[in-house]
Amino acid sequence: MNRGFYTIMAAQFFSSLADNALLFVAIDILVTMNAPASLTPLLKLSFVLFYVLLAAFVGAFADAMLKGRVMFIANLIKIFGCALMFMEVHPLLAYAVVGFGAAVYSPAKYGILTELLPPEKLVAANGWIEGLTVMSIIFGTVLGGALVSQAGSAFLVGLQLPGIDTTSEAAMAVVVGIYILAALFNLRIPDTGARYEHQERNPMKLIADFANCSATLWKDKLGQISLAITTLFWGAGATLQFIVLKWAERSLDMPLDKATNLIGVVAIGVAVGAALAAKIVPLKKSLTVIPMGIIMGLVVTVMVFVYDVAVAYPLLALIGFLSGYFVVPMNALLQHRGHVLMSAGHSIAVQNFNENLSILTMLAMYAIMITLNLDLNVIIVIFGLSIAGITWLILRRHQRNQAQHDSLALIGEHKH
Repeated sequence: MNRGFYTIMAAQFFSSLADNALLFVAIDILVTMNAPASLTPLLKLSFVLFYVLLAAFVGAFADAMLKGRVMFIANLIKIFGCALMFMEVHPLLAYAVVGFGAAVYSPAKYGILTELLPPEKLVAANGWIEGLTVMSIIFGTVLGGALVSQAGSAFLVGLQLPGIDTTSEAAMAVVVGIYILAALFNLRIPDTGARYEHQERNPMKLIADFANCSATLWKDKLGQISLAITTLFWGAGATLQFIVLKWAERSLDMPLDKATNLIGVVAIGVAVGAALAAKIVPLKKSLTVIPMGIIMGLVVTVMVFVYDVAVAYPLLALIGFLSGYFVVPMNALLQHRGHVLMSAGHSIAVQNFNENLSILTMLAMYAIMITLNLDLNVIIVIFGLSIAGITWLILRRHQRNQAQHDSLALIGEHKH
């Protein structure tokens, strides 16, 4: 891996670290405002909303200029979102602006990898990105918890920084500082030399083009399988975060600040699984990991029998491990197919649209089940069996595709 790759990794790490810490700062602001509890999961929804709404446009924007510059602009938008919270704009609205920045950032972050690295290094690069993203989730969760804890708040306010009067403002200042650090790394990202001529500017044509790219990827025998798996994974991952927090409170008697440790345990498992997959699963063998998704879904249902923290930790680490091991090869395959069939930015935009639509849908379904007062154990079983069942259907679809066409020949196929 070259120096440019490590600069991208550093920029990605700090930007994601701030995103994750900010979620807890925003939750803390909602609590301070005595906002209803139902608004907490809506923060996540407001963040991913722009990923869905802007999917048709951010790919073209990412391909229209240097990727490093796009990432720099995106971080400035995130800083503006934080500034809105300083100005006492409602956290849901301000966090949506940060989500807008993240939506702009994403196609550039992944698209630059296919410009910088040859296909055979994509699985390893994805392992790096997923591993670092997971680390940023872990550290961001810990940092967010520390910033809003009593000790952290007292320390920050004690520094008596100019213009900082409340604990929330002090926490926000730290998050802004991390975004600024990420932006400085963005400025150091090298020019890969990739240029995409004649970027479309007409919104209707962009939407038509996006629909066309989406159809192309869903019709592709390998694209559809990898896209279906990653779409399921991201929706499940976002929902699992809220399920684990509720489960920790109900079954393990853990308060929220301790329950965030469990999210960290899942994330560590994902990192280990991602790293192992990056090391031992080559691109050509990426589809062999699909059964891991079925196993993961079934393991999730075991949560209903667990009331002991000592058992909870290894169980959640295993769930994380299985997820990481099966999503990294799928991600790499999806990027490779996207790069072969269309430009990097467009393919990532299609991926983002589907994954975030999945997050919106699954969180909405979870919210409905909570509203209907379904028992948490029933929700966990439905959730686990749904993941296993859908993954099994995707596996069956892949087996049918293989019977029609030797899919290994497709991997070698190049853009005409």
